Amino acid sequence: MTSGANQSIFKTPREEFLFPKRPDGREYLYFAGNSLGLQPKRARQYIEEELEDWAQLGVEGHLKARHPWLPYHEFLTDSLAGLVGAKPTEVVAMNTLTVNLHLMMVSFYRPTKSRFKILIEGGAFPSDQYAVASQARFHSGSVGFDPASALIELKPRAGEATLRTDDILATIERHRAELALVMLGNTNYLTGQCFDVATITRAAQDAGAFCGWDLAHGAGSLELKLHDWGPDFAVWCSYKYLNSGPGALGGCFVHERHHRDPRIPRFEGWWGQNKQTRFKMGPNFDPIPTVEAWQLSNPPIFQLAAMRASLEIFDRLGMGAIRRQSLALTSRLIEQVGRMTGIEVVTPRSEADRGGHVSLRVPGGHRRWTDALEQAGVIADGREPDIVRIAPVALYNTTQEIDELCTILRGVAQA
Repeated sequence: MTSGANQSIFKTPREEFLFPKRPDGREYLYFAGNSLGLQPKRARQYIEEELEDWAQLGVEGHLKARHPWLPYHEFLTDSLAGLVGAKPTEVVAMNTLTVNLHLMMVSFYRPTKSRFKILIEGGAFPSDQYAVASQARFHSGSVGFDPASALIELKPRAGEATLRTDDILATIERHRAELALVMLGNTNYLTGQCFDVATITRAAQDAGAFCGWDLAHGAGSLELKLHDWGPDFAVWCSYKYLNSGPGALGGCFVHERHHRDPRIPRFEGWWGQNKQTRFKMGPNFDPIPTVEAWQLSNPPIFQLAAMRASLEIFDRLGMGAIRRQSLALTSRLIEQVGRMTGIEVVTPRSEADRGGHVSLRVPGGHRRWTDALEQAGVIADGREPDIVRIAPVALYNTTQEIDELCTILRGVAQA
C-alpha cells in the first residue's frame, strides 16, 4: 500500500498529544517515540481525577473512586490483550521491563548441569544482557556450570548489520542439547530489525528450551499474535510507543498453558493471591489461575491512569491500522534517505523485517547529527558511535513531517 493510499484511510490522532516546543514557540518535529512517547492530553485529566479521589476519599478510593483502585489494573487488561494478540488471562500490567524479565526467568530459566545456555542477540539492549548474565551467575554455583559459557550471542555475518533467520535457527539447532532459554528482543533497539517470532519460538521449543521475548520496541508498534505464536512469556515497557510516561509501568505475558502448571516455579506476593481470599491474610498462597499469579504488589494507580489514557487511543484505531501507517511512514523515510549520499540505512527494507523505527549510520558520529537536527527543530536520538534513530510514530507523525525531516537531513549531509 502506498503512503498516499494509506493516508486516506488513517487519520492520525496527533491532536490528542502534546508536543515539545522550540524556544520560539513552534512545535518540534518529534521522532523519538521509540525512546519516550509523547504525552496524551488525557493523561493529565486521568491522573488528576485519581488525585482528586485520593483527596476526597482517602483509603475508600480503593472501592469508591470513579475507577476503583483495587481492580484498576483490570481496566487495562482487554486493551493489553488486543495490543499483543493475547487472551485477557495472559496479560497484566505490572512492574517495569527488566523486573518482569527477572521474574519470568525465575519461572522459565531453570538450568541443569548439561542444559544451561541462554541464546540472546549479541547486540541486545544492555539491560537484557545484564539480566540474563546475572541469572546465569546466580544459578551457576548451585547447578554446577561455568557462567562465562552460559550466553550464546547471535552476531550478523561479516559485512552485514542484521541477523538472518536461517542463522538463528541454525544456532538453535547446533546448541539444542544445551539450550535452556531463547530470549530475544522482537525488534532490535539499535538496528530496527524485527524477528520472526513464530518460527524462532517453534524452533526453540522443539529443541527443548523455553522461549521469551522482549517487546520493548514491538508493543504498540508491531501487530503481534502472542497467543497463536506460542512463546512461553514476553515482557515490555510502556514509555515508548505506548506513551505512558517516563519510567512507566511495564507489561507481561505468560501463555495460558503455564497458568495451572504446578511444575512452574514463581516468586509470590499478595497481589498474585486468590482475589476472594486475599484480604483474609492467610499464610498459604493460593495463586490466581491466570498471569495475575505472577504479580507481587498492588500497582501504582497514577501510572495506570496515564497508561489508560494512551491505550484508549490504541483501542479506537486497532493495531492493524497502526502498523500499516507505521510501514507507510518508514517506507517513505527509507526511500528518501536511500537517495542521499553518505547516509547508510541500517534497518531492513523488507516490511516483514523491520519495526517502527529507522536506524541510519552517519559520518562523523551521531552527536554531530542529533545536535544539528535539534538546532533545525527535530528531536531524534543517537546511539554510539554513529547511529541516528528516527521513529515515525503512526499516532502522531505525518508524511509531511517525513518530507520536512528529509529536507533537513539533506542539509546536514551537505554541511
